[in-house]
Amino acid sequence: MKHIKHSRRCFFGHLAKLAIAGTVLPLPLSPRPAFAFPSRARTLEFAHTHTGERLEIAYAIDGNYVPDALTALSRFLRDHYTGSVGRMDPKLFDLLYEMKLSLRCDQPFQVISGYRCPDTNATLRSTSNGGVAKHSLHMEGKAIDIRLGGVPLADLRDAARSARAGGVGYYPDDQFVHVDTGRVRHW
Repeated sequence: MKHIKHSRRCFFGHLAKLAIAGTVLPLPLSPRPAFAFPSRARTLEFAHTHTGERLEIAYAIDGNYVPDALTALSRFLRDHYTGSVGRMDPKLFDLLYEMKLSLRCDQPFQVISGYRCPDTNATLRSTSNGGVAKHSLHMEGKAIDIRLGGVPLADLRDAARSARAGGVGYYPDDQFVHVDTGRVRHW
C-alpha cells in the first residue's frame, strides 16, 4: 500500500474546502455536522433573519484567515435588499469570536444586517427616522447588527463593550446590538 504524505498546509487547505462546502446547503443548528473543526480553528455560526440562510464556518485556522471562508462570509452577509456583496472586515469576525467565547454561548449569531450598499444606506436613512448613519460602517463591511439566542441583549452589549474593539450600539426596542471595527465608542 502506498502512503501519501500531505503537508500541514495541504491538510488545512482541504479542511477549509470542507468548511466552505458546508455553506452550499443550509446547516442544521442541531445536531452538529458530522465532521468537527480542529481545536485551533476559529469558528462562527450565523442565522440570517431576513434570508433564512444559516452558516457555520471556520474562518481562521492556526491564527491565519482562510480566504475562501472570508469570501463565503462576505457573500452570506451581503446586502439583503439588493444582493450586493461587499468585503467584510476579518477583524469583525475576530470580535464576534471573542464575544462568543466570553458569553460561553454555542447558539448562532442572528444577523439583522451585515454589509449595506450606499443606495440601501441612503434609502434607510430617508425612511428610518435618522437611525442610519450617513457614513455607516456597514457600507465598508466593518459593521454588523446581531442578537444571540438565549443571551439577554444587555449581556451581548456588555460583551461587545468589554472587547474594546470598536463601536457598540444598543437598540433594545429593535432587539439588536450593533458592533463595528471603527473607533471605540458606544451609544
